Amino acid sequence: MVRPRMAEQSSLDPIPVEELQARIAAVVQPLAPRPIPLPDALGLVLAEDLVAGVALPPFANSAMDGYAARAADVAGATAQTPVRLPVVGEIGAGNAGVRRIEAGQVAKIMTGAPIPDGCDTVVPYEWTDRGVALVTITEASGPGQHVRSAGEDVRVGDRLLPVGTRLGPRQLGLAAALGQATVVAHPRPRVVVIATGSELCEPGSPLGPDSIYDANSHLIAASAEALGATARRVGIVPDDPQGFLAALHAELGEADLVVTSGGVSQGDFDVVKEALIAEGSMWFGPVAMQPGKPQGFGLIGGVPIFTLPGNPVSSYISFEVFVAPAKQGRLVQAVLGPSDGDQPA
Repeated sequence: MVRPRMAEQSSLDPIPVEELQARIAAVVQPLAPRPIPLPDALGLVLAEDLVAGVALPPFANSAMDGYAARAADVAGATAQTPVRLPVVGEIGAGNAGVRRIEAGQVAKIMTGAPIPDGCDTVVPYEWTDRGVALVTITEASGPGQHVRSAGEDVRVGDRLLPVGTRLGPRQLGLAAALGQATVVAHPRPRVVVIATGSELCEPGSPLGPDSIYDANSHLIAASAEALGATARRVGIVPDDPQGFLAALHAELGEADLVVTSGGVSQGDFDVVKEALIAEGSMWFGPVAMQPGKPQGFGLIGGVPIFTLPGNPVSSYISFEVFVAPAKQGRLVQAVLGPSDGDQPA
């Protein structure tokens, strides 16, 4: 993978928006796929075909509550000429009390229960008097009627969902029906959000005479979550380079991507730029756009770092333009991988 050169601060000449987008696109790649537990996989994209390892249904079972029987034994049943047969037992779903019936016998059977050997039809309760020891049958049920055959819906080896399928409720339900506890997909990136500024305070706390509420970290975290990422707000970091670096490095081990706001312009207290210019592979400089002119991007410890300006409007627009640009969808790809498959249902 080719990485752009970002070792030094840029000149004061703004670079085109497209140039910074290209630098970002060369660095931020989809996360490597791995097995994801089903409860965590909603909205992700398959990185491996979902292939049936079991048949659905796994065994022939009853589609009705009624009596497992041989079609030949009930072929002549009508209201005028009912057929009476002995009931040799009962079969419930998950409780196969009768494994086989012989000619001239029936067994009570519930919906979903396995069809016993020797049986080729199910007579619904509605066609009987619901007898316990002896049942009267008033309508014939033909061979295979009300029986769901093994593999009728899915056969072992069927390719059910291709790579690139977006996992919605139906897809996850299918995976569970196949007995899969996990699916191989691109995981959600862990996005760490850090707001800098000694003037910031948390919403809900008293506002000082020289303070403002921190809107940016909430705005950025919500934007990342809306794209499918898992966002973590670190909280407010004052204008102190060492304090900022300590907060950043404490999070890098659990981050796939870091977004900061504030401290990247030309002021005396722009601590993000001051702290990071000598670390990793960072670029800082102006971009030919308003709002959102001051920007920074690079790698710290192999983790992509986006340093956005502190004005809330500038910060939000910068997120939309650089962190999740519509044309390239890089954060979306990091979350979901390239998707050409089904959308969630």
